[in-house]
Amino acid sequence: MIFVRARYRYRIEPTQSQRAMLARTFGCCRVVFNDAIRARQDARSSGAKLSSTDVQRRVITQAKTCESRSWLAEVASVALVQSVRDAQRAYANFFDSVQGKRRGRKVGRPRFKSGKDNRQSFRLTRNGFGIRANGRLYLAKIGEVAVRWSRDLPSQPSSVTIIREPDGHHYASFVIELHPTPFPAIESEAAIDLGITRLATVADTNGQRRDIPNPRSLQRVQRKIARLERERARRKQGSRNRARTRRKVALLHGKVARTRRDHLHKQALTLIRENQAVHVEDLNVAGMLRNRRLARAISDVAWAQFVQLLEEKASCYGRTVTKVSRWFPSSKICSSCGYLMQDLPLKIREWNCPQCATVHDRDYNAALNILAAGRAERRNACGAQVRPPSGEAQGDETGSTSDVA
Repeated sequence: MIFVRARYRYRIEPTQSQRAMLARTFGCCRVVFNDAIRARQDARSSGAKLSSTDVQRRVITQAKTCESRSWLAEVASVALVQSVRDAQRAYANFFDSVQGKRRGRKVGRPRFKSGKDNRQSFRLTRNGFGIRANGRLYLAKIGEVAVRWSRDLPSQPSSVTIIREPDGHHYASFVIELHPTPFPAIESEAAIDLGITRLATVADTNGQRRDIPNPRSLQRVQRKIARLERERARRKQGSRNRARTRRKVALLHGKVARTRRDHLHKQALTLIRENQAVHVEDLNVAGMLRNRRLARAISDVAWAQFVQLLEEKASCYGRTVTKVSRWFPSSKICSSCGYLMQDLPLKIREWNCPQCATVHDRDYNAALNILAAGRAERRNACGAQVRPPSGEAQGDETGSTSDVA
């Protein structure tokens, strides 16, 4: 049986005493994590071998017997054990990245956690939490905490992560296993061209076009955030007024993130429900963020998060998401005759094909080309590189074709 792991996140409302105990647990887990990293660093510098069991015994079991770490016994041991495992996982990811075993971006060496971080968390496995019949969440050595159940949990969670966001609110993030529930198979396929003016331009096999708007969640409150940031800069460091202003900024950023996430979830689910396959460009978003003039706008539109949601929903509902190479010149190719433009500046949003005189909207033309390339790649079992038929003109096909407008 195939399962899909998912996270269900809920707001929790701890009492004042429970908040203090949660803060103590955050601090203890942070100290244990740092001790585990320090123990491995000391062992490496001295040339000694230290197993995962030895690290856990040293930073938890033996540390509780020392006067300097005796307060570790005041919190749930399961949270401390998971913190040590997080440190072990961080080192494993680092070594796999160095050796080329891990896909994606390079992972750096594990770093120490700071008590000044505004976001804190710890994780509990099944023996450290439980959901009571009265709807409250029981946490080991903390007690029963009230939860805002916005929806029911579809299955028994395997773990829960307690998070304190920078705005001071607490959340419980449950990890559950779901059975995939495929949507009925349909013939329609769609391709999306990501942008900033619009979140995406969608072209499907039925010949329909749909534009997904960009809500610009951050831009709407940018002036208010800037005013609060200036206000915080004028406050005395360490004062309550400075902390109060910082929380106001965090509340605005939290609202922006939730609004953006809600919009992306709804649009991704609509695309997955209405199409058997969705084709997208494999954009180098991290590289685009180095453009200081567009970094804020690219972060606000959240391309990477949108594509990730498409992939997650596709695996859950039996759909397919295909990525087309980022070097495919989707904007420069005429979707009607295949003519390849040698140069097409980003400021040109409409252009006429010199060969067939077709007037193209840049984004929709790119979506049509991505649709053709994606369908060909999907049918190509060998994974060969596929291009639409080109015209007589020859151009440089290795240039970047990412649209950001």
